[in-house]
Amino acid sequence: MHAMILDEKRDFKWAQVPDPVRKSDEVLIQVAAAAVNRADLMQKDGNYASPAGWPAWCGLEVSGTVLEAPEDADVKPGDKVCALLGGGGYSEKVVAPAGMVLPIPRNFSLVDAATLPEVWSTVYLNLMLEAGGIKPGEVFFVQAGASGVGIAAIQFAKTLGAKVITTVGSAAKAEVVKKFGADIAVNYHEMDLVQVLKENPPSVALDCVGGKNMGECLKSMAFGGRWIMIATLAGGATGIDLETIWCKRIRLIGSTLRSRTPEEKTGILQSLKRDLWPLFSAGKLVSHIHASFPIAEVEAAHAVLRRNENVGKVVLTF
Repeated sequence: MHAMILDEKRDFKWAQVPDPVRKSDEVLIQVAAAAVNRADLMQKDGNYASPAGWPAWCGLEVSGTVLEAPEDADVKPGDKVCALLGGGGYSEKVVAPAGMVLPIPRNFSLVDAATLPEVWSTVYLNLMLEAGGIKPGEVFFVQAGASGVGIAAIQFAKTLGAKVITTVGSAAKAEVVKKFGADIAVNYHEMDLVQVLKENPPSVALDCVGGKNMGECLKSMAFGGRWIMIATLAGGATGIDLETIWCKRIRLIGSTLRSRTPEEKTGILQSLKRDLWPLFSAGKLVSHIHASFPIAEVEAAHAVLRRNENVGKVVLTF
């Protein structure tokens, strides 16, 4: 088969590689599409290697057709599926543990389905498991609202009854995230985020930005608030008033999905299938695709994310 590997200069190269060998508890998939995530950009730059046991090239979520599967798996040869991976999705075929492979929601195309496993696992993991859920009327704050994770988190928080605040980089993006349910869209080029959060103390925050402003924002958390860090795109250094942490009983939580065990990921994905797949099938939750590119144009696809142009997901097709 072929895969979009990284050569010795860390440039993309469409190269012939050995076909994956399926273990007895794994599913073999012919890939139709693979979504692009910021983790892929980090991996290309040499900063986020695949976990042990996974291919060395990029790709955390795919969709496609089952070629082989265990007899007791929930999917069978010929089924249209999506899968969460530790790496290696930019290839013609992949294998994944059976529990990390899901049938696609009704009325979803394979391109749409490729955008579900990583983003929605991240959202469900952090809002439900790390934060312990959100109660109706609580305030939820998510950074980068026009990203794939941001759009998903906004929608999910609204289904839980939250008031949603998010950040965006333009007036156009602000209008889009409001259509997905954001109550307040903070254009960080024009608005004072710290002041907005003071006026709307968040109970739960999902932060992929960090940076020097994070400590000031943290002061605005509601009593018992949960601030979850999943990345530090604006930098890893900030100043935190520790009295705020203990006086307000705030929990500062670091969270990643990629490093979790297949068993943990299986549990998250099965929860998605149970709780969210019916909402996708009914059109109450959607996956928003900004653009799709053939796999040969992977550099152009990555460039969209690097320039922060995307509103939603970017997908590679095979």
